[in-house]
Amino acid sequence: MAARLPAIETFPALRAWQRKALVEYLRRRDPDFTAVATPGAGKTTFALRIAAELLADGTVEAVTVVAPTEHLKSQWSQAAARVGIQLDAAFRNADLHSSADFHGAVVTYAQVGMAPHVHKRRTLTRRTLVVLDEIHHAGDSRSWGDGVKASFEGAERRLMLTGTPFRSDDNPIPFVDYERGGDGLLRSRADSVYGYADALRDSVVRPVLFLAYSGETRWRTNAGEELAARLGEPMTQDLVAQAWRTALDPAGDWMPQVLRAADARLTVLRKAGMPDAGGLIIASDQQTARSYAKLIEQVTGERATVVLSDDVGASARIATFAASEHRWMVAVRMVSEGVDIPRLAVGVYATSASTPLYFAQAIGRFVRARRPGETASVFLPSVPHLLGLASEMEAERDHVLGKPKDREGFDDDLLERAQRDDQASGELEKRFAALSATAELDQVIFDGASFGTAAQAGTPEEEEYLGLPGLLTADQVALLLTKRQQEQLAAQRRRAARPAETAAEPSTAPPVPMSAAQRRVALRRQLNALVAARHHRTGQPHGKIHAELRRLCGGPPSAQATIEQLEERIATVQTL
Repeated sequence: MAARLPAIETFPALRAWQRKALVEYLRRRDPDFTAVATPGAGKTTFALRIAAELLADGTVEAVTVVAPTEHLKSQWSQAAARVGIQLDAAFRNADLHSSADFHGAVVTYAQVGMAPHVHKRRTLTRRTLVVLDEIHHAGDSRSWGDGVKASFEGAERRLMLTGTPFRSDDNPIPFVDYERGGDGLLRSRADSVYGYADALRDSVVRPVLFLAYSGETRWRTNAGEELAARLGEPMTQDLVAQAWRTALDPAGDWMPQVLRAADARLTVLRKAGMPDAGGLIIASDQQTARSYAKLIEQVTGERATVVLSDDVGASARIATFAASEHRWMVAVRMVSEGVDIPRLAVGVYATSASTPLYFAQAIGRFVRARRPGETASVFLPSVPHLLGLASEMEAERDHVLGKPKDREGFDDDLLERAQRDDQASGELEKRFAALSATAELDQVIFDGASFGTAAQAGTPEEEEYLGLPGLLTADQVALLLTKRQQEQLAAQRRRAARPAETAAEPSTAPPVPMSAAQRRVALRRQLNALVAARHHRTGQPHGKIHAELRRLCGGPPSAQATIEQLEERIATVQTL
């Protein structure tokens, strides 16, 4: 007996972007449609509604969903069943066909790559809608991309979904349209786009506060030389990478101090209206993940859920954590993309993976809003590249082919190896040994702007930021952060003035010149204050004002800008 057709009238109400995209899809009736929507916006619901419409009107007879991981297969199957679409998540290539009880199947890109002939036969046997979830994965390897193209070229309809429509390489994404721009480069083109800024404005996603921690780090090189550096200060890429790895060392003081701060923030959120709020620590490799789990247990007295890889039992552990009120989960990559745990509200980005794609996927785990006013807080190392990505949360990116690419990040290949080998960090240990690291709250990034001045871990100044109310609108977050920063600067001025008031005579000592790092910090504070003032005058988001200044003046995000570039932007914003 064939599976019953889904009833359209039983579907949940669609969000505005979903309705608009659905109308566009049904109007055009093209074989291919690419929808880009920020994590948490509801891509799954949108795709299932299209599947229901096409099944109901007879355009297609079957549905195939292709997902990146085994866990997402189960997630898709359960979401589809709730709206009357039965998808076989247990389908294996050896099965050849699904039971008649199902409308179709959910498979992974790896499955398709291993046996494209099986999926091609299934696609040609019945008129099929193919939903390619997180379609950028189809460019991960030649076998995956070629397998997807060979398997689904003959499909009646193809729906491509992604929350991060860009890659760090030149591998073209199958079935995605590319258009040549004025610079001669090919850029991906989407049929529907709903970005993070749009979703934030509609209260579909949470505002994200990034709490960046710097600190002093010391390590020994393989030549026996001891080096020290302050995380976040300008230095060569190699030194940044080594200081970054030293900070993330579980045996140092940086990680315990940051975890204590993150858990304190989680407690605030739980008391302020999110009683089930959960936290996620994203680690670089399996060995370090286990060490972080021990640290968080020492901090909280509660064992963390550890998800090391996409193996047997991982999906069950994620599902159990999602349905519980447990405080913390530690993962390597299993929870970096697509996994739906709406109660995640605090993150610790404790990995050295740093491509824009991976960063966006990781932050996407914390943005899904359940009720008005929920906020998310992500703790991360004060590394210029990460600060730039955090400042550009609202930026929309396309996949560009043929563009010269700088190396973005320091250990992205290591992350891949970590999925296969518990000892992936061994190479790093041979290169250098971490000696010590201390943590200090450097700044809070929100809406492209930086707030606050340096505050030692465990001090009242740090607690002022950790104690921000948990239920706030985006505008309230910006206002509170501005107020906190003004209070912090006023307190510093009072402390500086106190010795002068009690001095017998005016000091004749010349002022101590600022270092380049101190000047950059001071200029960034001044720039952010001017941007905040313009935001309140015009209503423009901080991120858009910063983007306009970059367009007018050139140069990288302010976290990576030179002193001269910052001075030019300050002069420019004063004339706008």
